[in-house]
Amino acid sequence: MIPWLETADPFPPVERALEHPNGLLCAGGDLSLTRLLEAYRIGIFPWYSGTEPILWWSPDPRMVLFTEELKVSRSLAKSVRNKGYELRIDSAFREVLAGCAAPRTGPDEDAAGTWLGPTMRAAYAALHDAGYAHSVETWRDGVLVGGLYGVALGRMFYGESMFSRAADASKVALVALVEQLRARGFPLIDCQVRTPLLAALGAREIPRCDFLQQVARLVHYPEPAQRWGSDADVGVFGAQRTAGSVKR
Repeated sequence: MIPWLETADPFPPVERALEHPNGLLCAGGDLSLTRLLEAYRIGIFPWYSGTEPILWWSPDPRMVLFTEELKVSRSLAKSVRNKGYELRIDSAFREVLAGCAAPRTGPDEDAAGTWLGPTMRAAYAALHDAGYAHSVETWRDGVLVGGLYGVALGRMFYGESMFSRAADASKVALVALVEQLRARGFPLIDCQVRTPLLAALGAREIPRCDFLQQVARLVHYPEPAQRWGSDADVGVFGAQRTAGSVKR
C-alpha cells in the first residue's frame, strides 16, 4: 500500500518508496505550482496515465546525465553540423508539450504520449509561465521538428520528455540544452529512469541517496525563475551559426 495525499498533505519520505514498481511513493494530491515545485525540490516527480490517480515517484537508482559527460557520436555530431537545424529556446513551449504527447513511432522517442495528458500539459504550461519550465526546440525551414522540455530549479535541471519528427532532431536539442546548462553552471540533468537512448548519450544510474544529495545542493542556488529565450540564442547548426552557441 502507498499513502494517499490530500491537498494539504506533505510528501512521505522518499525512503518509503516501493521497490516494485521501482520508486512509486504515493498517490493523490494535485498538480498545482506549489505541489510540483515541492516535489522537484526533494527529488519526486509525477507520472501516471489518464485513467489513474496522480502517482508520485522517486526511483532508486536514478538515471542522470552530468553535463560534462555528454557523449556525442560521430553521426550525431554530423547532424549537429550539417542538418540545417535551427535551435530555439522557450519560443514554442506548448507546441513542444503537444509533440511530446503525440503517439510515438521513432527509436529516439520515449513513451510520454501514454501519460502526458491535458491535465499534465496544463500543469507544465503553468510552470513555464512562472519561469520554471523550459523548452529547447529544433526547427527546420520554419517547422518544429523536434525538441524537449524540463524544469529548472536553482542549478538543477529535471528533464521530462523529448520528441522527434526528423532524424536526430531530439538529440540535437539535447546537445543544445547541455550547452545552455554548462553556460549557466548547471552540472546535472535528471533523466529519471534508464533508457538505451539516454545511456548511449552518456547518462548513467546513481544511487537515489547520491542523487538527493546533489539535488539538495543544487536547488538552492539563487537562479531566478525566468524565460531563457530572452537572453539566449543557440543559433543555426550547419548553417549561419551565431558567434558562440550560447549568449548570456
